[in-house]
Amino acid sequence: MKQHELYMREALCLAEESVREGGGPFGAVIVRDGEIIAASANSVTLTHDPTAHAEVNAIRLACANLQTHNLSGCVIYTSCEPCPMCLGAIYWARLGAIYYANTRTDAQAIGFDDSFIYDEIARPLEQRKIPMTQLLRQEGLEAFEEWRLKADKSEY
Repeated sequence: MKQHELYMREALCLAEESVREGGGPFGAVIVRDGEIIAASANSVTLTHDPTAHAEVNAIRLACANLQTHNLSGCVIYTSCEPCPMCLGAIYWARLGAIYYANTRTDAQAIGFDDSFIYDEIARPLEQRKIPMTQLLRQEGLEAFEEWRLKADKSEY
């Protein structure tokens, strides 16, 4: 457990440093076989990128460092329970475990409330706040069919 606490403290230090530098109060570290592969903080306001959450930034760095899109065998330590976007990214990256410090309720208490996203995901498409309209499905299926038939594709 001590090793886990060391990695979590690194994520927490990144979160605190991010606050001092003008970023959000979030940090994340990705570890494989006892080695930190990537470490990053939230940089949404610094980079003007709403997807630049600590977890997503760390996943991008880890993938670049390992030259893969599959982080199986890696673990993420994050200063806060992942938001829906980050949780999706963690699943897509195939990380093996998530360790977190603060809860989403803790984040909500300081103005980071993701409950509206959880609510939206549960709603039928026609009841969501952002309208969703399907266009050109048949044309869109052409790329899917090409992918389906491609013999040398890289599955993910």
